[in-house]
Amino acid sequence: MMRRDASDAHDPSNDSGGRGRWSDLDRPPLNAAALRRALVREGGLWTGIEVVPRTGSTNTDLVALAASGKATEGTVLVAEEQSAARGRLDRTWTAPPRSGLFFSVLLKPVGVPVARWGWLPLLTGVAVATGLARAAGVDTALKWPNDVLVTVGGEERKAGGILAERAGEDAVVIGIGINVSVREEELAVPTAGSLALAGARSTDRDPLLRAVLRALEDWYGRWVAAGGDPVASGLQETYAAGSATLGRLVRAELPGDRFVTGEAVAIDGDGRLVLATEDGMQKPVGAGDIVHLRPA
Repeated sequence: MMRRDASDAHDPSNDSGGRGRWSDLDRPPLNAAALRRALVREGGLWTGIEVVPRTGSTNTDLVALAASGKATEGTVLVAEEQSAARGRLDRTWTAPPRSGLFFSVLLKPVGVPVARWGWLPLLTGVAVATGLARAAGVDTALKWPNDVLVTVGGEERKAGGILAERAGEDAVVIGIGINVSVREEELAVPTAGSLALAGARSTDRDPLLRAVLRALEDWYGRWVAAGGDPVASGLQETYAAGSATLGRLVRAELPGDRFVTGEAVAIDGDGRLVLATEDGMQKPVGAGDIVHLRPA
């Protein structure tokens, strides 16, 4: 279970006299006790769920807790607001308080070769898409390697992101951010979206979080039971079926100001995106930023 000092808590009543950004009645707080009753059970993956009013980054906090031995596998840390949320390539993620799901989970994939841990962000994307389809009734697509897309006004927009970080030799912390009720005027960038803007049938965050965590438990269990094999677990096929990237002309912006352009033709056994380039070569990309150049 996760232990946290009382000094780590943030009292929302100290912000603007307890009003202002915390007074939006359309965005009720998460019910931590109900989430624990629904998800924490003997023999299950989730061992502890804590909801904090505000923090810098749930990933940073959970990595530190894991390093200090204060968090076990299956710990879930949720924040109603993050002031220093991070995405890939050190990008920031901002959203109004209680307008989304901002949380991190601690996983220790015993029996899975480290070489296959690169599948964890993709596995998480599949779980997020599965959970949101069930609980929100909204169609999503996955942009390799870590973006969750929704359609708003006929355009693809990013409504969620995933960030995986090592936490010592045997653990990974996966951070997930999903815009739920964010309104058009609240978007950090015009290319962002939210479940509400995509026409979700529900923006009640409690059942949404339960659905995503249950789907993540299911997919993680399959993957670990298969020794991390993406084929045997069904992960590779399912990810490809939900991909917004495969079949498109893309530009992979690589470290060192390099880039490769080609058609995204496959996800290989290591979770890398395979590009077919103009010179007839197939180039696997394991890290980088992907820009979609042609509509699906």
